[in-house]
Amino acid sequence: MIKKLLLASVLVPAAVLASGPELHLDKAPVSNDPAALQHGAKLFVNYCLNCHGASYVRYNRLTEIGLSTDAIKDNLMFTAEKVGEQMTIAMRPAEAKAWFGAAPPDLSVIARSRASEFGSGADWLYTYLRTFYRDPARPTGWNNVIFENVGMPHILYELQGEQVAKISEKDDGHGGKAKEITLELAKPGKLSKDEYDKAVGDLVSYLVWMGEPVADKRKAIGKVVLAALAGLFVLSFALKKNYWKDIH
Repeated sequence: MIKKLLLASVLVPAAVLASGPELHLDKAPVSNDPAALQHGAKLFVNYCLNCHGASYVRYNRLTEIGLSTDAIKDNLMFTAEKVGEQMTIAMRPAEAKAWFGAAPPDLSVIARSRASEFGSGADWLYTYLRTFYRDPARPTGWNNVIFENVGMPHILYELQGEQVAKISEKDDGHGGKAKEITLELAKPGKLSKDEYDKAVGDLVSYLVWMGEPVADKRKAIGKVVLAALAGLFVLSFALKKNYWKDIH
């Protein structure tokens, strides 16, 4: 039975099923603030890195969000010995595949992956991590509003608490019925609603940063390049006018 539960938690369906005709995503409060990214990194290591690796990111990259090497070693490195190692999990992919049939997906670029599917990977992740609810019919005891019949349990339930769903039907505008899910907090967690939303926002901010750590640098370089091209255009236009002035 335990093996079946673990297998269900790592086999993620290829498609996400919305509960209604339109997938509603809440706006994620993505931040580049170092404190938010550091808090997100802490949540990622303590809750996500148990099953999901981030093999395209090395621990020493976290110095770019304001963490010292000693802080990384003392607080964030549980499965590695050197700060230059990749953020992998203790359960190796080959072993996971042999035991359960599939390895948990790597989360290095999960925000960018979801963006390619839903327009905003950050908004999808932010909504997903806040809309788990208790469902006794599921093997893990959990379900999700925007990822129906998800195999993953709610790893942050001790922070958020336990939500229950009230399911009803409404007119979908096309002559049919659409399922509508309203969530209510049945058992409080360690955090209030606002505190939990802030924590998830920090975690999502970290996942977005992890997907492209050089995004801010790339954008800054892009602005410089565009400014240089604009300057060259002005000079080229002036040269062209001067070259053709005797002809026109």
